Amino acid sequence: MNTTKLVETAQAMVAPGKGILAADEGSATAQQRFDSIKVPCTEDNRRAYRELLLTTPGMEEFISGVILFDETVRQSTSEGLPFPELLAGKGVVPGIKVDTGPHPLAGFPGETVTEGLDGLRDQVGEYVSLGARFAKWRAVIRVDEQAGVPSHTCIDTNAHALARYAAICQEVGLVPIVEPEVLMEGSHDLCSCEAITEQVLRHVFAVLGEHRVLLEGIILKPSMVIPGKQSPNLATVEQVAEATVRCFRRTVPAAVPGIAFLSGGQSPEEATAHLSAMNVLGDVPWELSFSYGRALQAPVLKAWSGKAENAEAAQRAFHLRAQLNSSARTGLYRADMESAEAA
Repeated sequence: MNTTKLVETAQAMVAPGKGILAADEGSATAQQRFDSIKVPCTEDNRRAYRELLLTTPGMEEFISGVILFDETVRQSTSEGLPFPELLAGKGVVPGIKVDTGPHPLAGFPGETVTEGLDGLRDQVGEYVSLGARFAKWRAVIRVDEQAGVPSHTCIDTNAHALARYAAICQEVGLVPIVEPEVLMEGSHDLCSCEAITEQVLRHVFAVLGEHRVLLEGIILKPSMVIPGKQSPNLATVEQVAEATVRCFRRTVPAAVPGIAFLSGGQSPEEATAHLSAMNVLGDVPWELSFSYGRALQAPVLKAWSGKAENAEAAQRAFHLRAQLNSSARTGLYRADMESAEAA
């Protein structure tokens, strides 16, 4: 295991002022996003849309890495340049999603465990040959307080899967993104989300240690501490930021180079505002960054609408969203920048 290379790559992924684009949508998610703009979800359309994103002029000023899907990592631009080579040429780190998604956890109705460990070592070896330098694995933690969810078994099973995945990735030279997501679906309030997130993170890092995972060579991609979508108790941007930073100070070792938050169903504006408020608080040992999918892409899809003549407008939308999140990385984002920059 080349620890120096792992550490260098991880640090590049959370470089100051930059964040990660999650473009690793599987078939079902891609279908939903294309359906939202009434565009057929064909391979050609998916490739054209991804090329639009990845060839956006200046995106490398704000984007440090891109998570690709198995289909995408094998695709090329219309001129025949493989997407991983395109990204590397821009100084952007290519990555790959390697899990096969959440599956029902036997004996625990409503809970899941993420699968994909079988054959993973050979699989990630192939991805390295295709140009990938980091990987991603998402664990899904659902909250239903009345049903006693999440159970300890669910948290433990997913933590062990994350740790085994991370150890395999590091062994073959990929930086693992460790993604334990506490879902926003539910009626839990801010305090409950903080307590559950703390429980999840404590266990994940304990098991990562047991599996001898090099913490300096990982990136943590967690959900923010935020009330469930059905909660009657809302939280301000400042309350979310304070609860999230407090929770992570208690649970995330200083050796971890960076925390790249997922947006988790927030609007683009909410995700950016929350990240900025966290960075305003400061005094943390890790970079507080972003790894957004929908929160970066929603305005792009709307602007593009599957029409080649809209490509430039769509790229402007992506550039703007990336730039605003770059501002959030230093706590300088303001809501009025949305309209001012767009104008």
